[in-house]
Amino acid sequence: MSRWPKKRLRFLLNKSIPAEGRRLIEEASEVTFLPMEAIGEQGELDTSRVIKFDEASTGYTLFFDGDVVVAKITPCFENGKGALINSTATGLGLGTTELYVLRPSASLDGKYLYYITANPAFRILGETQMTGAAGQKRVPEDFVRDYIVAVPPVSEQRQISRYLDTEIGVIDTLISTKVAWLELLAEKRRAIVAEAIMRGLNPVAPLRPSGIDWLGDIPAHWEAIPLRFLVSFSGGATPDTRNLHYWNGPIPWVSPKDMKRDFIDDAEDHVSEAALDNSALKMIEPEAILIVVRGMILAHSFPTAINTVPVTINQDMKALRCAEKIAPAFLVDVLKGAKDYLVSLADSSAHGTKKLETEALGRFEVPLPPLVEQHDIVCHIAIETAKIDRLRAATEHSIALLQERRGALIAAAVTGQIEIPEAA
Repeated sequence: MSRWPKKRLRFLLNKSIPAEGRRLIEEASEVTFLPMEAIGEQGELDTSRVIKFDEASTGYTLFFDGDVVVAKITPCFENGKGALINSTATGLGLGTTELYVLRPSASLDGKYLYYITANPAFRILGETQMTGAAGQKRVPEDFVRDYIVAVPPVSEQRQISRYLDTEIGVIDTLISTKVAWLELLAEKRRAIVAEAIMRGLNPVAPLRPSGIDWLGDIPAHWEAIPLRFLVSFSGGATPDTRNLHYWNGPIPWVSPKDMKRDFIDDAEDHVSEAALDNSALKMIEPEAILIVVRGMILAHSFPTAINTVPVTINQDMKALRCAEKIAPAFLVDVLKGAKDYLVSLADSSAHGTKKLETEALGRFEVPLPPLVEQHDIVCHIAIETAKIDRLRAATEHSIALLQERRGALIAAAVTGQIEIPEAA
C-alpha cells in the first residue's frame, strides 16, 4: 500500500549481538548446528544436530533464535533456502558459512522478515547481482542489506505473517501430499529397476546365491563382478575461478547441479580451451557414465547420467568408461537400483560431507548378465518406468503451479497488494 514507507533492510536490522545473546554465548556448551542440507526451501529447519560450542565456535556462522538466515551461494539462494531460526537447543547455534544472518530490529517482525526473503522478487533480483564463477557464485551482502522493503507497522507485519502462515500452510499441505505421492511413484520405479537388474526378466530362471549382501540371489547364469574390472575411472577439477580466461568458453563443465537428467548434452557452466590446457581437467568423450561422488547431493541420492557430447567435470564427480562386456545404459540402471547401498559406502567428513572413494566404488559388485540380456533389461526398464514418469511429470506440474501460487501470495502480501483480513 502506498501509505507504507519503504526502507533499505540495513536500517531495519541489528548487526550487534544483544546482551541476552552474549549471555547465551558465555553459557553455551552444546549448540544446534545447521549445515546447508538442514535448511529447507520453504522455511523448514532441522535443528536436531548438536555440536560442542567450544570446539567449533570459530569458522561457522553464529545465529540466535529470532534471526533469519538466507543462503548466499548458488543454487541454494535461488532455490529459496532460508528460515526464521527457532527451536534451537539453547537459543543459539552455528551454521555453514554460506549463510547471511539477518537480525531484525524492534521495527521488524522476524516472521515478516522471513517472508520478505521468501518473496520471489527478492530471489530473482538477487540472482542478477551474484558474483563469482563456476558454481561458486554468491549474492553480495550489500544486495541483501540494501534491498528496499515496504515497512508497515509491526502490528500489521504480524497480521500479515499470521495470514500467510495460514494460507501458505494450506498450500504447503497440498504440496506435501503431492510430494508424498511422488515418493510412492519413486519407490515403485525403484522396485521395477531393482527387480530387473537383480532377477532379470525370466520369473522362472534358476537362481543362485550371489554372496553379496545388497544383491541376494541372482539368475544362475549371471556373473557378479567388481566394478573396477568393468570400467575405467576419470576424475575432474575446477580451474582457477579467478582467471576469467578459463571460463565462459565452449566446453561444458558438468557439476552436481547439472545432474538432474539421464543424458547430459550441456552444462550450466563452461570452460575454455585454456582451462583444459592449464589445469587438471580432462575431456570426457560421449557415452561415459557421470556420477557424483562428493557433497550434499550424494548424501541423499546417487545421481547418474550419460554424456552425449564431450564434457569436462568438476572434482565432486567421476566419469566411468565401460568395457565391452557391459552396456553403459545397463550399468546406469544397476547404479540407480543400488543407490541406497552406494550412498551407504560413502564416508562422512568431520563436517558431514559425504564422499565415495574410488576404491570403495571399485569394490562394488555388479550383477552381469550376457550383453543381449542386458539390452533386453534396459528396454524393459525404459518402457515400464516411462509410465511412471508420465504420472510423475503431471504431479510435478501441479506442484509447480502450487509453488507459483505460494510465491505470488507472499509477494502480494509483503508489498501491500492485497487486503489482509482483520482476523488474520
